Amino acid sequence: MKKLYFASARTLEISYEVSMVAKLEEILEKANLSTYIQKGDYVAIKTHFGSRGGHRVVRPIFLKKIADAVKKAGGHPFVTDTVRPKGLDYLEIANMQGINRLSVGCPVVLADGLQGRNYVRVPAGKSIGDIGIASEIYDADAMIVVTHCKGHIQSGFGGAVKNLGMGAIAARNREGTTERGRIHAIARVRIIHTGDTCILCGKCAEACDHDAITLEGEFSIDDEKCVKCGRCIEVCENNALEMERDEERFQKALAEAAKAAVSTFAKGKIFYISFLTEIMPHCDCHPHADVPIINDQGILAGDDPVAIDMCALDIIESKIPLPDSAAEGLKKGKGLLEKVTRRNPYVHVTAAAELGLGELEYTLEVIEKKRKE
Repeated sequence: MKKLYFASARTLEISYEVSMVAKLEEILEKANLSTYIQKGDYVAIKTHFGSRGGHRVVRPIFLKKIADAVKKAGGHPFVTDTVRPKGLDYLEIANMQGINRLSVGCPVVLADGLQGRNYVRVPAGKSIGDIGIASEIYDADAMIVVTHCKGHIQSGFGGAVKNLGMGAIAARNREGTTERGRIHAIARVRIIHTGDTCILCGKCAEACDHDAITLEGEFSIDDEKCVKCGRCIEVCENNALEMERDEERFQKALAEAAKAAVSTFAKGKIFYISFLTEIMPHCDCHPHADVPIINDQGILAGDDPVAIDMCALDIIESKIPLPDSAAEGLKKGKGLLEKVTRRNPYVHVTAAAELGLGELEYTLEVIEKKRKE
């Protein structure tokens, strides 16, 4: 049974010590990052840079506290993510979100290079064979996986396992076709154009960061470029697009990719911090940010991605859904996220446990406040 730390978002007194920032400092002290980081280690702080139009990513103030803790442990931190749009555009998005060297106190690096084509092939599992792990993640000595928890159009839940299984994979291969999207291809995921209601408005093509959609008299999608992110479906006001998939096969492939990312590090070199704040029904890569489905809950941390995701799901599904959200009218309890996303969020987490990536059971140490120095 894995031990996790939890700090609630609630503040019951007026003091810095009960703020989420201070509670994160306390978690980092208690976790003793020097257990995971040796002096001189290059440490990837893997997060999500967000999108142009989104605004609910993990705040720079938290990333800086994590970077400071890495430095205190003797490591050399860098904040990183794999590209969604092309590299320089994605760095501009990070900067728009306030994520830059001045705000986080360390370099901000594209994990898979300017075009998303820098990677090292790593054995992954029987479903996907091998997968391209982003070079800067592969080459890092240690990693802190910083996750903004939310729903997800494909996996039902975007937690630590998803952050690894998609977020650590290079966007493209050297031929320019999709690398991250191979997970979807194995699961036979396809974007289907129904045609009957399409007015060729072009919103789907504008939303695609990978130039996969063309509209020259008719709708056309290049499956070799498409990463199956689902943004085109989200922006289509005429319901002309839908996603066809083998859900179980996809989520198991996602777990295999996550294990491949973890396999590039020595044992005991990865720590996970998940933020249960502004929990939207969809991923941070979408060009908008819907309202949260439940209130902010807090921060989870530990060295087991499966345990953290299970705990996050337990917390999320035990809370009363918010009115005027995608979860309005639903009841709390197991199945809440599946009703919101129409995807079972437990499949990839359970698959990750079966692959030996972590344990489903956990204990919690609750952090009430930061100890005064």
